[in-house]
Amino acid sequence: MKKKSKRYKEILKSAVKDKKITTKEILDLVKKNSTTKFDESIDVSLRINLKQSKGGDLSLRTTVNLPNGSGKKSKVAVLCESDKIEEAKKSGAEIVGSDDLIEIIASGKFNFTKLICTPGMMSKIGKHGKVLGPKGLMPNPKLGTVTTDIKKAVKDIKTGLVEIRNDKDGNLSSTIGRKSFTTDKLLENYNHFIEIIKKEKPDTIKGEFIKNSFISSTMGISYKVGAK
Repeated sequence: MKKKSKRYKEILKSAVKDKKITTKEILDLVKKNSTTKFDESIDVSLRINLKQSKGGDLSLRTTVNLPNGSGKKSKVAVLCESDKIEEAKKSGAEIVGSDDLIEIIASGKFNFTKLICTPGMMSKIGKHGKVLGPKGLMPNPKLGTVTTDIKKAVKDIKTGLVEIRNDKDGNLSSTIGRKSFTTDKLLENYNHFIEIIKKEKPDTIKGEFIKNSFISSTMGISYKVGAK
């Protein structure tokens, strides 16, 4: 049996039992328990009501632009036509290319965390889906990563756009900031995140769409929002 660290035992003392606390109080606790030396991520995990229907499995895949950003640094690559390379370089992307970037992608030796593609280059990148797909890097119009507005797409990613996708059991998670954020900024990000998810509820789903919500930090314990 794995031995619990002294730090973890201390954090467990702040677990909430038989007491209902507000979301703001939970965020205060999560920040307090983020005692590591690095800037821990503050994360939200949801269990949503997405069950199999007559038309097959329903899924949620969208983006949320957090009002105070995510605090996460992304290395952005832009794949575009040769005549748009200069525009892409000025957008703030770290990597820009055309056919030369496709060759790098084909080799599998790339280190960017987000890929933006112009519509005209999608036909060339399609066959590399097996390389990009498993890494979550395949450009998608719904996620704003296939676009002619390169400047806006790069800015959105750099300033807090996060991708949301549920798994087969109806679970989804996302960062809502860092421990260095103020509680008020984290609360604003959390509330905005929840409202966006609620708006994604399919018309065929009855009752509450969000069944459970939990907040935690990278190295901390999880707190259930609304729990007694």
